[in-house]
Amino acid sequence: MISLLHEILNTIRQNKMRTFLTGFAVAWGIFMLIVLLGSGNGLKNGFTSNFGDRLMNVVNIWGGRTNIPYAGFQSGRRIYIADRDVKFTADEFDRDINFVIGNVSLGSKNISNGAEYLTSSMTGVSPERIIVDGAKIAQGNGRFINDLDIREKRKVIVISERAKDILFKNQPAIGKLVNVAGIMYTVVGVYYIENRQDATSSYIPLSTAKIVYNRGINLSNFTFTLNENIYDKETNDEFMSGYRKRFAQVHQVSPDDENAMWYWNRFEDYLQMANASKYINIAVWIIGIFTLLSGIVGVSNIMLITVRERTREFGIRKSIGASPWSILKLVIVESVFITTIFGYIGLVCGVGITEFASQFFQPSSAGSDSFNAFLNPTVDINIAVQATLLLIIAGTVAGFFPALKAVKIKTIEALNNK
Repeated sequence: MISLLHEILNTIRQNKMRTFLTGFAVAWGIFMLIVLLGSGNGLKNGFTSNFGDRLMNVVNIWGGRTNIPYAGFQSGRRIYIADRDVKFTADEFDRDINFVIGNVSLGSKNISNGAEYLTSSMTGVSPERIIVDGAKIAQGNGRFINDLDIREKRKVIVISERAKDILFKNQPAIGKLVNVAGIMYTVVGVYYIENRQDATSSYIPLSTAKIVYNRGINLSNFTFTLNENIYDKETNDEFMSGYRKRFAQVHQVSPDDENAMWYWNRFEDYLQMANASKYINIAVWIIGIFTLLSGIVGVSNIMLITVRERTREFGIRKSIGASPWSILKLVIVESVFITTIFGYIGLVCGVGITEFASQFFQPSSAGSDSFNAFLNPTVDINIAVQATLLLIIAGTVAGFFPALKAVKIKTIEALNNK
């Protein structure tokens, strides 16, 4: 094996420029493959980070405005969400949902502590809201809204870490009072959401929001989570179609009136993201492989030229008893050697570029509504292994046909070749 490698290196030294140009084409092909795969991962990671730790099976429902006359009502009627919507959803769809909660959006409120203040969107919520939003409360930072807060209609509030840093600086916030547009609330918890360090939304008990802000039975919207039975597109679409019809019956609107109820189904977004990621991945591999193939074709052409130049040498080898396999092996190993060495150079450069780029695409901290379109464009070890196997296969294929031609050379013709 050592003598074989020594022979290959001698051949390469005799044709340095030709070998370099051929190898560069291979290196560029694998470099582009890795960069494209890293970019595909960056897009996928960006979309995934926008969900964070939020549940994927969440549906939010809002009332709309009718655009079809129905049951004696004219079009343009406003549909209001109320407690009855939470009740009929929980009672009639209990087999398909895990829980349902109402929400009261109170808009932006000025929250102050002495001279320190900030503007925060405030929402009246139930305890399950922390699961829906993927919020977390670190040890020592209190708790979220609980059932006792709801029952006793307590004036308590959960603020974000950023709000705490602004209002209380380096002081503890738990148990302290804050002024929310003239109404005092006790801080019982400080939450954070990963990848959303500047989130400033605040939460109070749903029952408190209704009484203090005179909302009565009305809600801004309500939220429910689908169980595992709805975890595919077909059943999800079927469920939402059935739910829309029942909602229309409850509110006496036409079942064909899509404007009467607005909804956001996170699972649909997740499916779209998953499909987009799959197609992006396929497209990236196709483009990358064709780019790499251009380099492999170059290697194959160079090996054909090499075989032609070494025709007399191969004839002499055959005349002294060299087996066809030894000649076949010589050409193929040389092809694999060139492809692998330069391919790894391209692989290392590609990985280096993606790692370097990942430092510039950190999670956005623009607030709770921030959107990351591109994040952490790196490739994992599985991609590196696949690229390695691809290089070996490509090198073998590139050398096989020239090697086959070398084997078929007749000894007499080879010896007469000048």
